[in-house]
Amino acid sequence: MNTSEVWLLAFLLGVVAGLRALTAPAVLAWGAHRGWLNLHGTPVSFMASKAAMVIFVLLAVAELIADQLPSTPSRTAPPGLIARIVMGGLCGSGIAAAGTQSLVLGAVMGIVGSLIGTFGGYQARTGLVKALKVPDLVIATLEDIVAIGGGLFIVSRF
Repeated sequence: MNTSEVWLLAFLLGVVAGLRALTAPAVLAWGAHRGWLNLHGTPVSFMASKAAMVIFVLLAVAELIADQLPSTPSRTAPPGLIARIVMGGLCGSGIAAAGTQSLVLGAVMGIVGSLIGTFGGYQARTGLVKALKVPDLVIATLEDIVAIGGGLFIVSRF
């Protein structure tokens, strides 16, 4: 895999983190645990452990459920935004490690992607709900499918 492909995948997994903060590390841990990407001997090798995979998958499932609740704060509010930035950086560095590239640049690409995913995803979701005149749950569920499917596609490219 060439360098630009690694940076693109780091950015795209960051976008997934912007859509669903915990789905991105869940798919990264899942892919690393399954051997789709090699994190062995890197600072993020812990993501390939069974414990990390189980923890992140359970957290992602909880996030998917919580996102459907009307009391869930906006993803652009500081706690959610900070979580998305941190997870985007972690996932971007994980992709960079698998592609034997700079973890710092991978983290930056993941962070940029997470910001675009956060604000772009928010605009797309609210815009689609208004334009299509459907309940938020419908668009939120589609967003879940895009985040999970897109994340799995990204980590399976190695």
